[in-house]
This record gives sequence, C-alpha cells and structure tokens, in this order.
Amino acid sequence: MKKLLSLALLAGALLLAGCDKLSSPPAFKNTDLTGLDYARGFSLTDHTGKARTLADFRGKLVVLFFGYTQCPDVCPTTMAEMAAVMKELGPSSNDVQVLFVTLDPERDTQEVLAHYVPAFDKRFIGLRGTPEQTAQTAKEFKVFVAKVAGSTPDNYTVDHTAGSYVFDKDGRIRLFVRHGGGPAPIVHDLRQLL
Repeated sequence: MKKLLSLALLAGALLLAGCDKLSSPPAFKNTDLTGLDYARGFSLTDHTGKARTLADFRGKLVVLFFGYTQCPDVCPTTMAEMAAVMKELGPSSNDVQVLFVTLDPERDTQEVLAHYVPAFDKRFIGLRGTPEQTAQTAKEFKVFVAKVAGSTPDNYTVDHTAGSYVFDKDGRIRLFVRHGGGPAPIVHDLRQLL
C-alpha cells in the first residue's frame, strides 16, 4: 500500500512538473514589460482622418513606434525593419498592426503621414494628435521627446526614445523592442505572442 501511495505521489509530481513547463512564460529576445502599469492607451487620429484608440486594434498584436517623418536615421530604419518583419511573418503578419505615432505634429500633417507611413507597408498606420495630445501620449508611454533648434525655425530635429512597444491581442503591454536589433528578434517574439 505504501509503495502504491509513493508511486501515485511520484506520478502526480511528474504531471505537475510537466504542466509547469506548459505554463512557463515565453523566452523573449526583447525586453519583457508584461504587467507594467503604463502605456495603457491613446486617443489620436490616423492618416486617413479617423479617430483611433489602442482598443481599436484588439485581436491583433500591435507594434507602436514614436518618431517623425523628417527623422534622418532611426525612424526610417525602424519602419523598414518592421516591413521586413511583416514579410518574414508571412500570412501571420495579418494578425499584426504596426502604428507610427508622430512626435512632430506641426510638420507631420495627415497628408504627410498618409504618404510616408504606408510607403513602408500599406497596412501600417500613421497617428497624430494636437501638440497637447502628442505630449500627453508621449508622457503616458514614457517616451523621451525634445525639440532641437536648427538653423531656421522650421529646420529642427526631434530627439526621442528609439524603440517600439508591443501589445498582445488583448491590448496589454508586453515588450519593448530596442532600436537596431534587426528583424530576427522581433519576428521571434511576435511568433511567441501569436
């Protein structure tokens, strides 16, 4: 009887150990932000003039990047990288939405965003707000942004956080993707979340 009880306890322990492996969190290549209490949402206008919130994209993974269209390096590189990610994901890319939030609403009009953002991938959406909405959204997402004067009032740059946020299909923040890591780690992590 003792042997039977010992065997039953051992079998139960092995089953629990196996269940633990099934429920273990994914091993992400990028920074795991799961459970953090910021970057909860936004209320902005897309490049077609439609009001948008994060909730509009429930059911898809969302990759959210803050930048501006006249950015000389980080922004076009990131957008090209995300286009490569979408290509690599193949049919699964239909379950991913890439959003580009401008930090320069003075120059990045709806028309400018409508030409710039979909040029990387026709599914990408550009978002903008008033200067006040932009500042509030950047604060909510803990995005550093600073306007740097140029040789003329219209010739300025915008220093900003160089990275993207990833939200799961339920709209919860999950990852911060550092700039310059290439498509492979992003593809890996998005596949984990899909």
